[in-house]
Amino acid sequence: MLRMYWEIGRLIVEDEQQGREKAQYGKATLKNLARQLSLEFGKGFDERNLNNMRAYYRSFPIWNAVRTELSWTHYRLISRVEDEGQRMQYIALSIDNQWDTRTLQRNIQTQYLSRTLAPATAQQSPTQFIKDPYIFEFLNLPTDIHQTESSIETALINHLREFLMEMGKGFAFVARQQHIVTDTADFYIDLVFYNYYLKCFVLVDLKTNKLGHADVGQMDMYVRMYNDLKKQADDNPTIGIILCTEKDETIVKYSVLAENEYLFASKYRLYLPKEEELVQLIEQDRIKFELDHAKD
Repeated sequence: MLRMYWEIGRLIVEDEQQGREKAQYGKATLKNLARQLSLEFGKGFDERNLNNMRAYYRSFPIWNAVRTELSWTHYRLISRVEDEGQRMQYIALSIDNQWDTRTLQRNIQTQYLSRTLAPATAQQSPTQFIKDPYIFEFLNLPTDIHQTESSIETALINHLREFLMEMGKGFAFVARQQHIVTDTADFYIDLVFYNYYLKCFVLVDLKTNKLGHADVGQMDMYVRMYNDLKKQADDNPTIGIILCTEKDETIVKYSVLAENEYLFASKYRLYLPKEEELVQLIEQDRIKFELDHAKD
């Protein structure tokens, strides 16, 4: 089916439209072709689907780039992604993580790839695995009432599969409210993960307010403590992520967040923002992150 749809897309683009973006008579030709194919082969060849096949071919003009492990619906969704590099990444992620079409659609809508702090490169770094913002719309929590840290944390654990997917590749859940005992005090870390690509523990501290300097100091202490008491000799340094509703840019700029490559503060949303809002949020956060870490 994938090859047949690709060939039909090629026929539309190269033969009927002669490779141009739009043929002078393209709409009428497409309508006639839809009628002809529907009479010969039945359903599935209406004008809308032919437009999808056209987009499919334009997105993947070389057949060998098409991975046949995915379905037509996967490719129909991926063809809507404008950036070629992201299209190839969505293909790889869909195969590696066995994303169904519903998961893929959700990740494209939430701009899953654009929300990472740095693009994937041959040399892996923590910034390639940290998002800003995180989108937790799958929790279905009401946004018109104040949610406590405990209620959000419980909801995340109850939706662990979706939570791990949102965290990104390589994350495995370790513990909730992990108890750490020192010589003088007891501490409880909200959420602990291990990332198998980075080969390190990842601590997550959940806040329902704007980022404060005490939050940064607490996470800095947790990371140092974990490196000393839990990290094994073959583990890489522990990463700490503070999830907050908003960030105070003064605190981000003048705290250890600006100089420590293993400490991060990211915003989260309990709802799926509109596309314009999400794009603006991503761009603002990326620019601020790059400015704060320019000296690196």
